[in-house]
Amino acid sequence: MTAPRSIRRTEPLRWGLLAVAVVVLAVFLLAQQQSIDVSYGQSPAVSRQVEEGSAGELSDATVPSTEEMTALVDADPVVRLPGAVARWDEQRVREAIGDDDTRILVAPPGLDEEERKRVRDVESATIRVIGTQVSGGMLQATPDTLPGWRAQFATGDVTGQLVTLITALRKVPRPADEDTVRWRDPSTAELDTVTADLRADGLHIAEGATLRQVPRDAPTAFPDGAWYVALPAQPYGEPLPAYGPALHRLFPDQPLVVMYGSWIEYHGPGAADFAELAATSFYAHFGDRLSRYDYPQQNVLGVYLGRVTDIRYAGLFDRPLPYRPLDPLRVALPALPWIFAACVAGFLVLSIRSLRRSGTRPGDPQRGGVRARLAGLTALAVEASLLTDARSNPALTRGIGRLEAARKALDEGLPDRHVRRLLDDATAELEDTARLTGIPGYRPDLYLQGRLS
Repeated sequence: MTAPRSIRRTEPLRWGLLAVAVVVLAVFLLAQQQSIDVSYGQSPAVSRQVEEGSAGELSDATVPSTEEMTALVDADPVVRLPGAVARWDEQRVREAIGDDDTRILVAPPGLDEEERKRVRDVESATIRVIGTQVSGGMLQATPDTLPGWRAQFATGDVTGQLVTLITALRKVPRPADEDTVRWRDPSTAELDTVTADLRADGLHIAEGATLRQVPRDAPTAFPDGAWYVALPAQPYGEPLPAYGPALHRLFPDQPLVVMYGSWIEYHGPGAADFAELAATSFYAHFGDRLSRYDYPQQNVLGVYLGRVTDIRYAGLFDRPLPYRPLDPLRVALPALPWIFAACVAGFLVLSIRSLRRSGTRPGDPQRGGVRARLAGLTALAVEASLLTDARSNPALTRGIGRLEAARKALDEGLPDRHVRRLLDDATAELEDTARLTGIPGYRPDLYLQGRLS
């Protein structure tokens, strides 16, 4: 016995829709996997764990033994070891110390872990300064503002950290912070020298600076190209030449990056918002490491440009993002749930039609007659319901119940014999209804003959 042609035609489509729904569901679920990795919109900047000594941060400086440093501190309240770079406002620090016996040991930057441990083991030192990292007891003082970081990394000024730590150890109020960096306009000769180098190849390296060249990945930070000025750390207490504002006045549309030692600042388009965010993000993250090591400017600038790239790829400040290839999955992902729902709906509709049609056996002409009889008796019950009374209502109600049962049996593909038996019961009930209402034309046999004719 073969299936009807209509069923055979819809079977491939029905199972094809189910297969598509399964594939779409699998793709959608796999795309929902969670991850803790943060990529800033697929930023190409690379961040990795740097092992001590692998990035040129260790200097040739060394320190005496712990016993020798202890003897030095016992003899003098302020001990500066060879190579120390930290400076401070002595008057402000003395005012913070007051009458306490506070002893300060100042060590150079770039020490390895063993040498730093020898410095920390000098118990007679109230405060230890390694590079520009200031600590004492269980406390460590670090800047948390741009002026504080600028003073620390441009001139080696640790006045703010010392005052903060001393007042914390003494448990007395801390005085207001002061910006200790002073500025001056560069002279005409200074500005001409820098401008000539920048016009030539976009880079000026002053004497004493450790920058060798612009990092190769600089274009990812500034795709339009930037000019770079590298200066060594500036002498403490002397005004810094303000090259950034001066050059910005001459070249307002040119991005400018100026380095004073390990301090980096940006001038140019979008500097009002972008420069502060870039500097704050960079020094808040790397300030502690920069304070105790002696990184060359090449490394410091490279990491700064990586942070700028991360900010650009985050889409902040409406800065243009580099081209990203089209990702079909990313574009199609919002539509996948709708495609899945449509495939499932199509599969269900075709399945219902298949089930209904599967109950019709080829060569069984009575199936159509059963449906016609059901339709005719249903129409009779509807017309009779308008004229029934209290005597005939029970019979009509029973007849309608049998008709409803027959319809459900027919839809579910039950055997015709069962459906015909229900229709026979309904016919008998409608026959009683016609007799009780006194309307011969509502007898089922007469009514169906009229409809068929």
